[in-house]
Amino acid sequence: MWLKGIKSRKASEVGSSLADTFVTAPVLVKGKSGNTGQFKSPGPQLQAFLAQVDRDVAPMQLGVFRRAKLASSFKWRLLDGGFEPAVADELTQLLLVRLASGPSGAPAPDEERFATLSTRESRGNVETLLSQAQARAASNSHDEAVNHYFELLELKPRHLLARNNLGVSLCKLGRYREAEEQFRAAAGIQPKYPDAQFNLGTLLRDTGRLAESEMPLRRAVKLNPTHPDSHVSLGLTLTALGRLDEARGCFEKALKIAPRHSAALCGAGQLATLEGQFDSATAYFKRALVFDTQLAAAWAGLARVRKMSSADSDWLRGAEKVASSGLPPVQEADLRFAIGKYHDDVGNFEKAFRSYERANQLQKAVAQNYDRGRWTRYVDDMIQTYPPDVSSPAEGGASDSALPVFVTGMMRSGTSLVEQIIASHPAARGAGELSFWTDAMRRHYDVVRSSRLDQGLRNRLAESYLRTLKSAFPDARRIVDKSTFNSDYLGPIHSVFPNARIIYVQRDPIDTCLSCYFQPFAAVHSFTLDLADLAHYYREHRRLVDHWRAVLPAGALLEVHYADLVRDKESWSRRILDFIGLEWDERCAEFHTATRPVLTSSFWQVRQKMYDSSLGRWRRYEKFIGPLRDLHNLRP
Repeated sequence: MWLKGIKSRKASEVGSSLADTFVTAPVLVKGKSGNTGQFKSPGPQLQAFLAQVDRDVAPMQLGVFRRAKLASSFKWRLLDGGFEPAVADELTQLLLVRLASGPSGAPAPDEERFATLSTRESRGNVETLLSQAQARAASNSHDEAVNHYFELLELKPRHLLARNNLGVSLCKLGRYREAEEQFRAAAGIQPKYPDAQFNLGTLLRDTGRLAESEMPLRRAVKLNPTHPDSHVSLGLTLTALGRLDEARGCFEKALKIAPRHSAALCGAGQLATLEGQFDSATAYFKRALVFDTQLAAAWAGLARVRKMSSADSDWLRGAEKVASSGLPPVQEADLRFAIGKYHDDVGNFEKAFRSYERANQLQKAVAQNYDRGRWTRYVDDMIQTYPPDVSSPAEGGASDSALPVFVTGMMRSGTSLVEQIIASHPAARGAGELSFWTDAMRRHYDVVRSSRLDQGLRNRLAESYLRTLKSAFPDARRIVDKSTFNSDYLGPIHSVFPNARIIYVQRDPIDTCLSCYFQPFAAVHSFTLDLADLAHYYREHRRLVDHWRAVLPAGALLEVHYADLVRDKESWSRRILDFIGLEWDERCAEFHTATRPVLTSSFWQVRQKMYDSSLGRWRRYEKFIGPLRDLHNLRP
C-alpha cells in the first residue's frame, strides 16, 4: 500500500501495471478493421480489473494531478500494447470514473465538491484556473502550471486552450509523451486549431520522428499561413529530411512575414552549414542572436561551423548562461553538446566529457530505453536466417543493376568521408543516408527475421529502390547510399542486388563509440546515450558484420579501415573507385572542395583536407571511458 503523498513516478508505475491486466489478457472483442472494440459484459477480466482498482488504487486517495498522471501512463501502456486509441480512451475513462466514484458509486470528496457547484461557479473556477496556470507558465513555474491545467480539465475536459497550453508546459518539463497526448487531444477537439498542429509537429521532430512531423506542420501552415513559427518548424523538419530547397522556401516565407525572425535566420544558418558555407552560416547565427540572445540553436550552431579556441571565451560564457536558463531538455542537451565541443577543441578534456555526459543524461531522460535483448535477438535471427550463399539464382527476383553502392559501417566510423570521395567523381552521386532499407525491413520485420525474401518481395524492393535512386539522379552511373544502418540488412540487400558493391568502413571501436557519445543524435538512437549501452551495441554490430563478411560471396564487400584511408588517401581512394567499377578521377583527391550538401554530423570534417588527428582520440578521455575499455579486443 502507498501513502497519500505518492510521487508522480510511482503513480505512473501503478498506471502501467494496471494496464497490463488488459495487455497480457485482453478483454476486448475486436470488430472489423476501423471499428471500435467493445468490452465483454460483464466479463470476469473486467470485473477483476475493477476489483484491483478498488483494492490497490482507491486507498491511495490520489489528488487530481496524481490521478491524471496514473491515467496517462495507463493509456500509453495500452497504446504500446497494440490497443486502438478509441478503446484505450474508453478504458481510461472507465478507470477515472471508478477512481472518482468508488465501488459504491458515491462521489469522491473533490468530485462531490465540484458536483455541487453551480454553472456560474464552475465557469468562474475554469477562468480562475486558466489565469493561474498561464501566470505560472509565464514565470517558468511549469510544475504548478501543469497542476492548474489538470484541475481545469477535470471541470472542462474539452477546453481547447488548456489542452494545448498543458502540452506546452509538459514539453518544458521534458514530459514529451504526455505533451503529445495533450496536443493530439486538442487537435481532436478542433482539427482546425493551428497551434495544436504546430506544437504536435514540432514535438515529433524534436523527439526524432521526422516523417511523422511533416503533416501536422503542413496543416499548421495551411491553417495559419501568416504564422512565421510554423514555416520555420516545417523548414527544420524538411532540413532534417534532406529536402533543402523546400526548407529554404519555408525560411524565406518566414522572413518575408517577419524579417527579424531569429529562428528563421538560425534555420537559414543551418542550411548554409550543411552546404559547407560556414562564413555565411556564422553570419546568420550571429544575426539571429542580435534579435534573440537566448536562442540555444544559434549558440550551438556557432560552435559547429569551425574549430573553437580560447579566444572564444565570450561564446562559452554566453552559451553556459543560456544552457542554465531553464531550457527544455532537448534544447539544453543540444547546447551542452556544443559546449562539450568547445572544451574538446581547446584541450580541456575533463570539462568536455562532463558536458557531453550532461547532454546525454538530458537526452536519456526523454528517450526510450535501449533494449539490449531485442538487439541481440535480432542479430541471432539474422545469423540463423542468412547462412552462406545469401543469394541464390534459383530463388529469382534479384536485380542485375550495379547502380547502388552501399557505404556502411558504425555511425562516426568514416562513412561520410568515403561517400564524399566517391561523390566527387563526375559519374557518381551521393544520396546521403536513405531510410529505404530501414523502412522496408521494418515493414517486413517478422519475415526478414525468420525467412529469406521470396521472389515477389525481392522484385518489388528492387523496382522501388531503383525508382527512388533514379528519380533523384537520373544520369548517374553509381549512386551511394551511406545509411549506416544498412549494415544490419546486408544479407537481404545483397539478395536483392547481388551486383551492387558494399563498402564497410571500420574505425577503432573506442574512437567510434566515444565519437557517437559526443554527438547529438536523434532520441531513437538511444544506445548512444550511455557508454555501457554503446559497448553492447557495438559488440553485437560487429558480430553481425563479421557474419556478413563470412557469408557474402568474394568480391561483394570491400572493408576500408579509416586509419589506413587517412594515412594513404590516394591509394585507398583509387582502390575504392576501382572496386565500384569507376575509373580514377583527380577530383576524388580533392573531395573537400565538393559543393554538394552533407546532411550528417560530419558536415564540417568532410570539408577539410584529410587529417589523422582523430586517430586514437579516445586516449585523451581514457580515464572516463569505463565500459568501452573492453572493446580493445575488437580493434581492426
